[in-house]
Amino acid sequence: MRRFALIVLPYAWLLALFLVPFIIVLKISLSDIALSIPPYTPTLDLAAGWQGVKDFFAALDFENFVFLTSDDLYWKAYLSSLRIAAISTFLTLLVGYPIAYGMANAPAHWRPTLMMLVILPFWTSFLIRVYSWMGILSTEGYLNQILGGLGLIAEPLQILNTNVAVYIGIVYTYLPFMILPIYATLERMDASLLEAAEDLGCSRIKAFWLITFPLSRSGVIAGCFLVFIPAVGEFVIPALLGGSRTLMIGKVLWEEFFNNRDWPVASAVAVILLLLLIIPIILFQRNEQKNREAEG
Repeated sequence: MRRFALIVLPYAWLLALFLVPFIIVLKISLSDIALSIPPYTPTLDLAAGWQGVKDFFAALDFENFVFLTSDDLYWKAYLSSLRIAAISTFLTLLVGYPIAYGMANAPAHWRPTLMMLVILPFWTSFLIRVYSWMGILSTEGYLNQILGGLGLIAEPLQILNTNVAVYIGIVYTYLPFMILPIYATLERMDASLLEAAEDLGCSRIKAFWLITFPLSRSGVIAGCFLVFIPAVGEFVIPALLGGSRTLMIGKVLWEEFFNNRDWPVASAVAVILLLLLIIPIILFQRNEQKNREAEG
């Protein structure tokens, strides 16, 4: 009973906050658009009982999903989101790994302070932090003022409303999710392995690539998944920093729901997005399971 009580709570949480909403969205994606509130006509009538269920499967069609394949906007948005998320994840790794490495090799009494500095941005609203980057990256923002004052540029750079601004926003926002798992693996690493490698003639750089980086691979994989998965469906950052030139599926999803009021198509977009993200989620869970088995 104790094991059952321990397991039932997370499963009930997933049922209430993941499976049930997904079923609702899937049901809407199989509905027809209508000028009403809400703006769709359900094809599944549970009030009719078993007959309503039979009528639903008899008239079942995937018209909204077929529509996604007929318009280039949607598949281009999916591909653009995957590309932007992949590049952002790579850039976050380039920035985050040296920070995590420095934290793991810092004196023990400094590590809690460094950890607090990494987590500190979470104490501020996510929306406020993104808005602050608008003030930094705009043509009259602080970045252009500093570069112009130093004489490095003759005219303001156009960074805001470009993909570069989106990359900056994603890297800044999700950087702690990359640093923390890498730092956790590096901190547990046995330093005597590096000493042994150096005694055997390895340079510090060679010892890093032969020992440190392979041992931190689990943290790198975990950090990449933690950045890539939410970045694919990101909406706020591309909407505020990327402008109309940035095409991501999160923006398309928002426009279908709130501008076009086409809930069935928007739900179909959301279902496809979730199915795409299931693959990295499963890979992430398998990686975590292998790490637990290796530690056990």
